[in-house]
Amino acid sequence: MNDKYYELTVTVDENFVEFIADFIMNLNDDGVELGDDTIIVRSEYDLTPVKDALLTFAESLDGTFNIKFTLEEKENQDWIQNYKDSIEPVHAGKFYIFPSWYAPKDGFIPIKIDPALAFGSGHHATTSSCLEAISAYVTTGQSIVDVGCGSGILGLACKKLGASVELCDTDPLSVESCKENFILNEEQYDALWEGSINKVAKNYDVVIANIIADVLRFIAQDLKNACKDGGLLILSGILDKKEGLVSESYADLTLLKRTLKDEWVTLVYKKETNG
Repeated sequence: MNDKYYELTVTVDENFVEFIADFIMNLNDDGVELGDDTIIVRSEYDLTPVKDALLTFAESLDGTFNIKFTLEEKENQDWIQNYKDSIEPVHAGKFYIFPSWYAPKDGFIPIKIDPALAFGSGHHATTSSCLEAISAYVTTGQSIVDVGCGSGILGLACKKLGASVELCDTDPLSVESCKENFILNEEQYDALWEGSINKVAKNYDVVIANIIADVLRFIAQDLKNACKDGGLLILSGILDKKEGLVSESYADLTLLKRTLKDEWVTLVYKKETNG
């Protein structure tokens, strides 16, 4: 164990803590601790690249939230164990998301995600809403694609319901995290690639994309093309004030369900036959 470690403290609007934490966890494979309006990242390695990536991410969202940083070098302690002690499992739809030092819970479908593998995804409003939609709409034998898969939690949920699952993400770290989480859960995906949905010419029963509104708008036609006639699109990562951008881009589809949680919107659309 090193004598020193690095601690990055991120201060952000309370409603965005878990959203930003999810982003951080796809970059950093150490512990991330959440407070009311803070995120604390600790690592034995310099966290400057994480800080720089966060700045770029924040700038890409055009001032959607206020964010501040403090990066310090500190004396080492058993912060990994302290972090583990702070983690709580979460219920979402039919699923129970938990770290490996917890036991599965009777009556729920287990999804095991460890802190070192982007744990925390199930806690965010967009992810929990997607898991609820998956619980309601995904069935055995369907073909699923998860676009922008992150930790792979949504694809894992579909796999555990008996669907065939393909996943993609433009971030190579997310692709690796997804691989590790499928291994951890003793599940197998049908395909996983670095990139977006435009890299395949297939149709799926359900297309899932938990990204941000601007990206959902930008790749709208690709997502619709990937969906079979009569199939579903589950779209999330949408701030309520940007919902109009998304609904306008998918106006040719039939809206089946809208879920609002903590200023985040999840939309379930049906692609009508010949629509």
